[in-house]
Amino acid sequence: MTFFTKKTVCVACGHEVSGDEIFEGCPKCKERGISANLSTKYDFSGYSQKELKDIYYNAPKAKGLWTHRAFLPIDDDIEPVSIGEGNTPLIHCKSLGKALGLKNLYIKNESQNPTWSYKDRLAAVGVTRAKQEKAVAVTVSSTGNHGAATAAMCAAAGIPCVVFTVAQVPQTMKTLMQSYGASVIVTPTMEDRWILSKKCVKEKNWYPLTGFLNPSIGSNPYGVDGYKTITFEIFDELGELPDYISVPCAHSDGLYGIWKGAKDLVETGITEKQTRMVAAEVYGSLKKSLELHSEGTVAVPTDGWSVSFSIGGGKATHQGYMALKESKGLAHYSSDPETMEMQLLLGRHEGIYAEASSVTSLVVIKKLVDEGKIDPNAKIVAIITSSGLKDPATTAGYLPEVPVIKPEIGSLKEALEKYYHVDLL
Repeated sequence: MTFFTKKTVCVACGHEVSGDEIFEGCPKCKERGISANLSTKYDFSGYSQKELKDIYYNAPKAKGLWTHRAFLPIDDDIEPVSIGEGNTPLIHCKSLGKALGLKNLYIKNESQNPTWSYKDRLAAVGVTRAKQEKAVAVTVSSTGNHGAATAAMCAAAGIPCVVFTVAQVPQTMKTLMQSYGASVIVTPTMEDRWILSKKCVKEKNWYPLTGFLNPSIGSNPYGVDGYKTITFEIFDELGELPDYISVPCAHSDGLYGIWKGAKDLVETGITEKQTRMVAAEVYGSLKKSLELHSEGTVAVPTDGWSVSFSIGGGKATHQGYMALKESKGLAHYSSDPETMEMQLLLGRHEGIYAEASSVTSLVVIKKLVDEGKIDPNAKIVAIITSSGLKDPATTAGYLPEVPVIKPEIGSLKEALEKYYHVDLL
């Protein structure tokens, strides 16, 4: 049921755009020097609250994120592309919460998706849309997660997939993308990926699941709606929206999509509770933009390759800024040492090994609580976007050497004390 989907509009000014131009961003904002993505617009008018609640709660049951198909931009006659994404666990982190001084800390563990990241949601909806539009090929520019998710969905859909990436991306990520049958191509620079992708979209009619503009506007607007289902699942499990949802951010597809889900729930009358979005960054573009009340997002200096390479951008997108502005949200950043410390804390307290960029969502919550901007008693959900197994080599650099010992109790005692600082014998 796609009767809610009406049009595609600019996230900033509301200007309507249609056809192939939707991947070029808003032309009106471009004239003002602002790079803004487009977003699907849903119209819930003409339905009573009872009807809307019935559609939400009593829709024909499907697996994973397709449970909420009525709120996704796919025609009724299109069979969804799916490999089991969605329905990831929401975990009350009592041990980690106690260590951080937070009583109601939850994580949404998106590493439990089939390719181990929340990008599976965007890719499932985006590739299904590509199937609907009879795409000859799908292309993405990615440092790993987005490319892996798209490659897997394209494999399931039988659509060729080409991923443009860069040399610095861990070999694990490249192998993962290739394992799903994608043609993975390394370009000299980040910008070169976008140049090639744009040429293929404009000249060869390939279907893009990521943006190809510089500065970036964000990804495919249809795919971004896949992230709305994260919010729906959080709401369904908690019985209400939380006070805050913290999301790792670069191009802010996840931040904006999750916020769209919250808006849908309020606009349909399913809830009256407002949630506030929190952006977790590496360098602080959204934080600076909020401080300056900037109409366009602000570029900030970067210091090279970050352990959080999945979100390591120095300029945020306007869709991220709008999610924070509309939700009265907050933003902060996480340094590499802070990130790696939190990665190990999460593992040791909750038994979850998350990708470095994922745990920035926890770092910034702790910072904002310490600064008095978030009540430590607030109900908070931090999004864990991906698995640490995407880049184990980086984590290994922050861990002790694994000792080789003689099969003797004395040797074991010495190793435990020297390498792990524990006295168990």
